[in-house]
Amino acid sequence: MKTVFIINPVAGNGNALKKWRRFAETIRFPYETVLTQRAGDATSIVRSYKEAGNKTLIIGFGGDGTLREIIAGAAGAEQLIVGAIAAGSGNDFGRGYHAFPTAESIADFLKHPTSKREDLGELQNGEIHRFASSSGIGLDAEISALVNRSLLKSWLNKINAGKLVYLLYVVLTLARFKKFQLTVEQQGQKTIFEDVWLATVSNQPYFGGGMKLSPASKTDDGLLELTVVHGISRLKLLLVFGTVFTGSHTRFKEVHQTSGTEFKLAVDGEIFRHTDGDYAGKTPIQEAVRYTVSEHHWYAVNTRKKEESK
Repeated sequence: MKTVFIINPVAGNGNALKKWRRFAETIRFPYETVLTQRAGDATSIVRSYKEAGNKTLIIGFGGDGTLREIIAGAAGAEQLIVGAIAAGSGNDFGRGYHAFPTAESIADFLKHPTSKREDLGELQNGEIHRFASSSGIGLDAEISALVNRSLLKSWLNKINAGKLVYLLYVVLTLARFKKFQLTVEQQGQKTIFEDVWLATVSNQPYFGGGMKLSPASKTDDGLLELTVVHGISRLKLLLVFGTVFTGSHTRFKEVHQTSGTEFKLAVDGEIFRHTDGDYAGKTPIQEAVRYTVSEHHWYAVNTRKKEESK
């Protein structure tokens, strides 16, 4: 089986390339490397391997956006197995899917390669956006957009404190965020939520750099989970914010969660939207956006992790 590393050199505000150089010194098996240069490159690169038709292990060396692009390119191709090395800022993908911790763990996998079919989420409203972990509307999306543009994030990442910038922007955005009305359609039934802070469709538990927003989400069950936070004051939201890291926020009446194969969401304003933490435009006013599980991809089962858990 061929092994290919797709490296995003600017992930983690440039730290990914330094991490790769150290990591490469520990590799003891044949491999190829390809460096991305711009957004969308990883998808195009993976599609070229899909067309070749050979059994290939493709390992993303970057952040959540890099892995989303790789999976979008690999979707539907059983001969392509995706793996990950966490080298971004948030690294939520690696929490939900489990990343290879070392080159040695990859070598173990190559001896007995095993993969698992995983879901890939999708949102549609004229154009298609795919996501591996989550897609959100509202507060979380606006915070993600601001964080990704922040010069402070780059500085904090240099001292390994990048997660602090997310917490800072939570506080700043909470103070001025305008809540919205959300209409959710599921299996022909419509529910209207008032004073909504965020609506996030999840394929795995984590988002926002380790927050366990959707504890019940599984990557391979054919379902997506919708989390709506509504009808809660700014002060209470700030006070209970820390509970999202343990998943205990779900006990609050202001947190609504449901599972399904498809959701249609409509809002009463142009609200920030994200896919896997990356800006994905704004929602159209009163136009339903469809969220569903689209294609599937095959993800590497970390055999070393399985042995360690016995």
